[in-house]
Amino acid sequence: MSLTQQDIDFIKSNMAVWLAEQSLGKPPAVYEIELRERMVRVEEELKHQRELMRQGFEQMDKRFEQVERRFEQIDKRFEQVEKRFEQIDKRFEQVDKRFDEMIRRHDRHFLWLIGFIATVGGLVIAAGKLW
Repeated sequence: MSLTQQDIDFIKSNMAVWLAEQSLGKPPAVYEIELRERMVRVEEELKHQRELMRQGFEQMDKRFEQVERRFEQIDKRFEQVEKRFEQIDKRFEQVDKRFDEMIRRHDRHFLWLIGFIATVGGLVIAAGKLW
């Protein structure tokens, strides 16, 4: 069922009276004053809510700044750790070079020892044939 223009006009003309009747029989002027007072209270509450929201956003901004500073500190620590690992890598490279040098020296000594043993063994064999 749709409303006709006549129905709409009737509702508009009687709306204020009906609302006033619902307001415990107060006349339309009193009801209008009550509505204005309510509107003022609602506006004040909205203003208060906006202020609370603004304060909340400011606190969030401060917290984000703190988190950002913390991330910067963590980045600096990671850089320090990375530098330390680079130093450790260099130290391991030095130790590897020393081990390689030691192995080469031991290899030379071992070859020298084998050569010496072979020479002495040959001399002993040769001396045994002489006797």
